[in-house]
Amino acid sequence: MTSSTPSSSLPPAYALNGAQSDPNILGWMQGHPPPMDKRIQQSDGSFFTFPKTRWAFSHTREIVPTSNISKGIGAASTLPTTLRDDLDAASCTVLGSDKRMTWGEAFDANYTDGVVVLHKGIIIYERYAGALTPERQHWAFSVTKSFVGTLGAMRVFDGSLDPTKLIPHYIPELKGSAFGSATVRQVMDMTTNLQYLENYADPKAEIWEHSRAGGLLPKPIDYTGEPSFYDYLPRVKLGNEYAGQHGQGFRYKTVNTDVLGWILRRIASEGRSERLGEQLSKHIWSRLGCEQEAYITVDSAGTEFAGGGLHTSLRDLARFGEMMRQGGFYNNQQIVPEAVITGICQGADKEHFASAGYNLLPGWSYQSMWWITHNEHDAYMARGIHGQAIYVDPKAEMVIARYGSHPLAANVHLDPTSLPAYHALAKHLIENP
Repeated sequence: MTSSTPSSSLPPAYALNGAQSDPNILGWMQGHPPPMDKRIQQSDGSFFTFPKTRWAFSHTREIVPTSNISKGIGAASTLPTTLRDDLDAASCTVLGSDKRMTWGEAFDANYTDGVVVLHKGIIIYERYAGALTPERQHWAFSVTKSFVGTLGAMRVFDGSLDPTKLIPHYIPELKGSAFGSATVRQVMDMTTNLQYLENYADPKAEIWEHSRAGGLLPKPIDYTGEPSFYDYLPRVKLGNEYAGQHGQGFRYKTVNTDVLGWILRRIASEGRSERLGEQLSKHIWSRLGCEQEAYITVDSAGTEFAGGGLHTSLRDLARFGEMMRQGGFYNNQQIVPEAVITGICQGADKEHFASAGYNLLPGWSYQSMWWITHNEHDAYMARGIHGQAIYVDPKAEMVIARYGSHPLAANVHLDPTSLPAYHALAKHLIENP
């Protein structure tokens, strides 16, 4: 999940800065058992409230149901490390102001839980905070979409998925929904026209109905909504823009990725509905030589949350980013066809993207669930709420993997300090190889 819509008000605990909100200092979930005022639970929704999120995002498996994404039985791939001490001082100008901020200052300002920076495939910077450690998985939120989008693009490349087909060709259950008149490509690039608001500051927005259906938020005692993700999707209606037509403009909606995830399960090999986690493991995760298992949240029917349920370790997230930077080649094998990576990096219609009103992202586009900057370095990103990111800068030969737990969900609250910091670090590495 990600958004450009700012919250109208800050949560009361926002007064706590990165250091003050450290879960180790606040004592969340410490004790045997933890005292009631230090417990974090799904049943009361407390795991999704700041500052408890600073613990919860690194402990999701202890709170909600998940399924495993196997790393396979092979040894971990080599990820050499040569740490540098000059990166924290690299500085940038905060977007929309004349304020200068260093890379080190941005770490704290954005409530960062961890960052790994690769340069030419070597770890040159690694730093953790709060509850995150090198061994622990963190919630990736909508970075998940880029994994699913990549898998979808691979299926298009091998001919098992036709991007021109209407969604009911693969999912007849969606014939009567807004997706009934949408193509696979429109879903993959999020140019669908849906009656679905993705505003995290609005408690009545459809994103929260979607989340309750999937069990991410507690269901009230009198809950009468849908019991699972796939039960929710058929009820999505056409939006009012563009005379109800798809393909006219970019509109970011998490439900698109859940539709793509459903399609991927339907077209899986050998005539069976291969779970999305199994596909991610077989085609990507187990081939990267990861250090840790990954996992993904599931609903009451065991369906994975394709739109934002992935959890990985930070180093393994960086491995995925490095594979993308190297044209799909990593761990001595071609994992993703180079043509797939090339197609993603080319981006999509910039005018479609501009119509969504992302004022901090001028000139960007969105292709196969990746955010394409089209900047001077041809950088591209996977993005998730609360500060999750993979930033790939081909010109600087740099990959940044970042996990965080910012008090506010929407990336618009982090972009002014994070985006210029990423680009400043890239330029620093070019100038100081």
